[in-house]
Amino acid sequence: MTALLLRLDALLAHIPHELLALLARLSVGTIFLRSGLLKLEGWASGTTLALFREEYRLPLLPPELASWMATGAELSLPILLFLGLFTRPAALALLGMTLVIEIFVYPNAFDTHGVWAVALLYLAKFGPGRFALDQLLFARPMPNVYGRA
Repeated sequence: MTALLLRLDALLAHIPHELLALLARLSVGTIFLRSGLLKLEGWASGTTLALFREEYRLPLLPPELASWMATGAELSLPILLFLGLFTRPAALALLGMTLVIEIFVYPNAFDTHGVWAVALLYLAKFGPGRFALDQLLFARPMPNVYGRA
């Protein structure tokens, strides 16, 4: 049994950071972009603002401001993730948004928000991987999965 676990560990060690980072960027980015597109779609009919007035109420922000901020973030930050541009700040901003959603809007959805948070923390810690504009623009070695460049 130990030998089997060691072989499995060796196989999993070959999964490249680039693949994990790309999957994290695309998957979590898609979640937020779809949400932003829904908010944009509901803007003209007033449903987006109604959601922020009734369901997404935040303690310190008026619904009008919160709806603009959330829609803007959900339409722009995922694009940065898809491109791998300013990945770490974009991931941290979406992580902050995830925490606000978990704490103030849907506190019983930790199972969903926890998955988002793990993907966003991974990107914040390890970066976007090789297939990203950050690599081209900043031309510095990104740390690998073990934190070494």
